[in-house]
Amino acid sequence: MSSTRNNQERLKSAPPEPALEEETKKKKPNKPDTTQVLSFAIPTEFVDLPSKGKYYPDGHALHGVETLEIRHMTAKEEDILSSQALLRKGLAIDRMLQSILVDSEINIKDLLVGDKNALTVAARISGYGPEYVTTIECPMCATKQEYEFDLEEAAERGASGDLEELADSLDGIELTENNTFLVELPKSGHKVELKMLTGVDEEKLQKHQQAKAKSKVKNQLSTVLTDTLKSIIQSVGEVRDRKQINQFVDMMPALDSRYLRGVYQNLVPNIDMTQEFACEECGHAQALEVPVTADFFWPKQ
Repeated sequence: MSSTRNNQERLKSAPPEPALEEETKKKKPNKPDTTQVLSFAIPTEFVDLPSKGKYYPDGHALHGVETLEIRHMTAKEEDILSSQALLRKGLAIDRMLQSILVDSEINIKDLLVGDKNALTVAARISGYGPEYVTTIECPMCATKQEYEFDLEEAAERGASGDLEELADSLDGIELTENNTFLVELPKSGHKVELKMLTGVDEEKLQKHQQAKAKSKVKNQLSTVLTDTLKSIIQSVGEVRDRKQINQFVDMMPALDSRYLRGVYQNLVPNIDMTQEFACEECGHAQALEVPVTADFFWPKQ
C-alpha cells in the first residue's frame, strides 16, 4: 500500500511532459511562405474611349464615361485567343476583352465599335508590344512583303467632341435627340437617319457573313457594304419599315452610297489606323489602313 502511495506521490510531483503537438512544432523546420513569392499583381491601365461617353443614352453604364480600366493580358487571355471553338465562332477577341475589363458589369458587346477598337489596340500593345509585323500586298505592284506598323501611332478620329458642334460643321447633317444623325443624300435627296454600330450590331453582321460563306450558292457576291449600310440606316424619310429600308439600300445610287460611307466615317468616334506604307520592291508609297490579320493577336515568334 505504501509503495503504491509513494508512486502516486511521485507522479503528482513530476513535471508535466510537453505536449506532443508542441514538441512536433519545435522539431519541424520553418517552411518559406510561398504565397508572397508566387503572387503577382496584374498591372492595369486606363484606355481613353474615342466616344468620350457622349454617344451612350442616359442610364447606360458608359454614359459620360471617358475611360475604361483594363488589365494587361496574361496566359489566361492567351488561352482564350487560342481556343479553336471561339475562333471558329469569331468570339475569341470579344471574350478576351471581356476578361480584361476591370468592371465586370460592363458588357463588351454594348460598347460602340470605335470604343471597342480602342480597347483592342490597347490590349495588343500591353500584351505583345506596339510593333505589329504582318504581310502587305503592294497596291501598285502586288508584291507581298512583311511590313512593320507602330500601333502606338493609332490616333482618335471622328466625333469625339461636342455633337451639336459637329453636326453644325458638316453640311446637311442634323443631330437628333437620340444621338442619331439625319443626313441628306446628294443624289436622291432623301434624308436618312444613321445610328452608330455597337458590338452587338457587329456580331450580327459577322454571323450574317459567316452564314453566307457556308451557303451552297456558288459565286455569291460579297454584300459587306450593303449589309453595313442596312445596319446603320434607321429610317429613310418617314419610312422605318426594315424591308423597305433594305430595298432602298439595294437600289441606292452609288454617289449616295459613297457619300454616306464618308459621312459615317467622319461621324463615328474611332481610332485612326492609317499609316504610311512604302513598298520595298517598287518604291510606291501611300497611306494604308493597318490590316488586322491573324498576326495581330497571334504574332509570329
